[in-house]
Amino acid sequence: MDNSTTLPDWSLIQSFLAVAETGSLSAAARQLNRSQPTLGRHIQTLEQDLGCQLFDRHPRGLQLSPSGTQLLPMAREMHAQMNAIALSVAGQSQQLSGTVRITASVFASHYVLPPILAQIRQQEPSIDLELVPSDSSENLLFRAADIAVRMYRPTQLDIIIRHVCDLPLGVFAAHSYLNRRGTPETIDELLQHDLVGYDSNDLILRTTRSLGWTVDQHDFATRCDNQATYWELVRAGCGIGFSQTGVGRHDPLVQELDLGLEIPPLPVWLAAHQAMRQTPRVSRVWTLLAQGLTDRQ
Repeated sequence: MDNSTTLPDWSLIQSFLAVAETGSLSAAARQLNRSQPTLGRHIQTLEQDLGCQLFDRHPRGLQLSPSGTQLLPMAREMHAQMNAIALSVAGQSQQLSGTVRITASVFASHYVLPPILAQIRQQEPSIDLELVPSDSSENLLFRAADIAVRMYRPTQLDIIIRHVCDLPLGVFAAHSYLNRRGTPETIDELLQHDLVGYDSNDLILRTTRSLGWTVDQHDFATRCDNQATYWELVRAGCGIGFSQTGVGRHDPLVQELDLGLEIPPLPVWLAAHQAMRQTPRVSRVWTLLAQGLTDRQ
């Protein structure tokens, strides 16, 4: 690699990093919302500036060359530093107006947050809201979101967290299913019914076992890890399942089953990067989110 002291343009490094991590120009273009020819030109320009080949071309995509492999950790460090600068600058904003980006699980984004966000918009019309439904842990350090709504305690460094509330859970089944199979009145009767569970996610298994049930994955007649789809399976009549009472009790297609179960509630946390938490618009949305989620209890 050329040891020239001239630093390459950040946009070229950003393109290199995206291609290195996705393995193709097309995937990197989608990630950065740029055109594929633009990404190709960026890589070519960077290779010319550095005087080395950064990628080996293969039929299945691009693989890092030895020089590219050497550059990758430095590019990641540069990316982290640029994001730190962006966070620091954004955190200085004292304007209430602007955009706040919120990430939450697909289920919470679909069934819990819309009425809360509608209320926030009514109270603060100068703040634009972006909602990112995702079951992965969005990186607050890289501005993937300004505020994260989590159903577990976040552990990232430089993150401010707040335990907002605990959402109660219940047992639910569609009226169509109960009309067909009858309504269980005891836990023993429940276990004779079709149950809707998760597939690879063992949350329900761990919870039921803590309640003293001896069940495994095959005791669930229908399985799905996507929680929004899981709930739709329950609503459609595939069997008996579990959900937040604040969602199930307001759904006319389902009925809550009173079996005397004491299911541990679902903790709800808010998280934000400490540099962004103090900006007026993020602080305001944080407060209103917390209030709206608490009211869901």
